[in-house]
Amino acid sequence: MKLYNLKDESQSVDFETAVKTGLGRKQGLFFPKQLLPLNNIEALLKMDVHQRNYEILKPFVGENISDEQLSQIIQKTFAFPAKLKNVTKNEYCLELFHGPTLAFKDFGANFMANCLQSFVDEKPITILTATSGDTGAAVAHAFHGLKNIQVVILFPKGKISELQQKMFTTLGNNIHTVAVEGSFDDCQQLVKQSFDQAELVETIGLNSANSINISRLLAQVCYYFDAFAQLPVEQRNEVVVAVPSGNFGNLCAGIIAKTLGLPVKRFIASTNVNDTVPRYLQTGQWSPKETIATISNAMDVSKPNNWPRIEYLMDSDQFDSNALTGGAVDEDKTAATMRELYKHGYISEPHAAVAYSGLHESLQPGETGIFLGTAHPAKFKSTVEEILQLEIPLPEELAKCSVKDDLSTEMTADFSKLENYLYSLKK
Repeated sequence: MKLYNLKDESQSVDFETAVKTGLGRKQGLFFPKQLLPLNNIEALLKMDVHQRNYEILKPFVGENISDEQLSQIIQKTFAFPAKLKNVTKNEYCLELFHGPTLAFKDFGANFMANCLQSFVDEKPITILTATSGDTGAAVAHAFHGLKNIQVVILFPKGKISELQQKMFTTLGNNIHTVAVEGSFDDCQQLVKQSFDQAELVETIGLNSANSINISRLLAQVCYYFDAFAQLPVEQRNEVVVAVPSGNFGNLCAGIIAKTLGLPVKRFIASTNVNDTVPRYLQTGQWSPKETIATISNAMDVSKPNNWPRIEYLMDSDQFDSNALTGGAVDEDKTAATMRELYKHGYISEPHAAVAYSGLHESLQPGETGIFLGTAHPAKFKSTVEEILQLEIPLPEELAKCSVKDDLSTEMTADFSKLENYLYSLKK
């Protein structure tokens, strides 16, 4: 399957090139021109998870990855489950935090790392990525210690939880972390600027592991099918999915799943007060505001990178825009929703609560709702404990890194400084 640059249609590449390149010319995202629906969704949902994911991913990667390689990649990538947890009679949380860094990003980051390893090449690679929270840990752990790969992770200084930060700033070795004085959008802009420098890209073998990399996105498509497979058959006809949305990769993956034939009735893009997309869906005006720091910090994004892919699917009539609504949830409502979920016996962190709020208010009689749980509550230990007035234990993964030293470098949001830093890693 060819992947096209959404900003320059003359640039078309195969999957391997797209994974190695990350971004296309003019900072364009790679994406298929046409998504072909999968055959017999009912049969797919009866398969075991590895067989099903093979069938979903094969059309995208078949030119570059052999059947045997793909099977091995899938076994390694999906070595931990996505669990559908019943919260109320007709509302479920799809828990995506049972991987090594306790966040949904583990699926995409591991798939990308495993794919890159299968593309045998001795040329060094420098992975540059920005994180608003969980991407950093997932990417760092997926690529830690891999030969010929340096990883540089930019994050907004003081704007992610301490435990989130410790999961990727304590590893060292080939993992380099930079605390940027600014917002996530500033970090994201620095990444984009880097890809505009042809000499830099060539010299250090620049690549990105943000959800702008198509491999990250494709792995996430799979767990939407997994959610349906775990639903009782009688509840699969009127399914509404609420996605906590920041950079909009997760929602994009869900919309791809629907375009491939998964019978999702509609999606809800739930954001915090950084509500560029919900306002756009209501008014048709794209007007990002300055990013505001919130307790759901992974969604503190005003200029979401993946929105052009969703818009392309709508503009090309592959996805009906009427099947997408958006809603914004403020801090008080987020906290109140966490307390509401706790009354149902479910401990949630802020991001899942934002999604549940949008779902619960929108759900109609006869519909079944799924909201995505993107991170383990312990990653937001102090916030969760303060709001719910309880103590939650640290999982082993967090307990280990919490006592280690933070190895980050601090930097202003100045591209020339980042450029010098990246070149220095080559020496």
